[in-house]
Amino acid sequence: MIGLYHHGLSVQEAAYLSRAMAQTGKMITTWKKPIYDKHSIGGVPGDKTSMLLVPVVAAAGLTIPKTSSRAITAPAGTADRMECLCPVSLDINEIKRVIEKTNGCLVWGGALDLAPADDIFIEIEYPLSIDPLLLPSVMSKKKAIGANYLVIDIPTGKGVKVKTIAEAQELGSKFIHLGKKLGISVECVSTLGDQPVGYGIGPALEAREVLRTLLEGRGPADLIDKVSNLASVLFDFAGFKDGKQKALDIIKSGRAGKKLTEIIEAQGGNPKIKAEGIPIGPESVEIKSRKSGQVLWINNRVITQTAREAGAPKDKEAGILLHKKTNDNVKKGETLFEIYAKKKHKLKRALKFLRTQDVMKIGKPHEMVLTEIPKEEEKEEFFILER
Repeated sequence: MIGLYHHGLSVQEAAYLSRAMAQTGKMITTWKKPIYDKHSIGGVPGDKTSMLLVPVVAAAGLTIPKTSSRAITAPAGTADRMECLCPVSLDINEIKRVIEKTNGCLVWGGALDLAPADDIFIEIEYPLSIDPLLLPSVMSKKKAIGANYLVIDIPTGKGVKVKTIAEAQELGSKFIHLGKKLGISVECVSTLGDQPVGYGIGPALEAREVLRTLLEGRGPADLIDKVSNLASVLFDFAGFKDGKQKALDIIKSGRAGKKLTEIIEAQGGNPKIKAEGIPIGPESVEIKSRKSGQVLWINNRVITQTAREAGAPKDKEAGILLHKKTNDNVKKGETLFEIYAKKKHKLKRALKFLRTQDVMKIGKPHEMVLTEIPKEEEKEEFFILER
């Protein structure tokens, strides 16, 4: 594993390994229609994109059986978020039944025995804080689920895995070429990763935001823009014209919300569930600004770790609700964000961690000083490993 980290894999080697990993578990090859899929390489807190994209794509008549992971180093994985709405541990026959009814599903991949070798590799990678098998890890599972068309989201910016557009282009090119060798049409999109997506971070808070966006029409602009852009790639594969506008129309018309409730019901959840019906942590605190100005930046890694210190994702009720984001104006004493926890001691733990960190920079536009660096303080490095 260390050798792979230092020397890497060629695309051909990654293709051989992807096929071998897929063949260590079950492979679904009996779909009646072309299969569309989406994956994000992760790193951005609050990225609940899949929970909107799947019903949008399914409402357009395409088949999208989305298998997702639970969080490894993040405050929430898609499976953690969706589990706030309905069961996600479905077997293959149950997934096929859901797909026949709704065209889409959002389930936990760990219950399906898809490329189980990947789980073993992750157990080795995590304590070493390395991720040399990103490409075969992702593509082996897509091969196992039978994907024909795949859009890969590559969040780009400070505080995530990929820092620059050049790095995103290089990684995207590898995914595209690997896809060709595996018989999967792949397109990659570099998306803004400098701050959380939306305002909720943590399983329950994110599930609430999904319902408000699709059922109540009160969604964050950045979330809707990201979903519509990624959906447009899959729509392009399907031959639809003006894919982004089509996605926006499906969201605004309520068709995506209706499709989400159909999926929730088909997976065994309550189709009448409302955002306010999802419990969040009873212990909370508001973090207020000490001065007036503008939010110049948000530290994704500190947001992530603070939410985890509060109990997320194990405690689904825990997390962070942002009140301000980058470029927003702030007055002294205004709330920047709230922290929610299930237990008081976990809220205290999150606050203790936060006292030693820079989570948001409030200042004047064009201010040249980003932050002051303490002379003797050591801060823990956070490793991002998500699938």
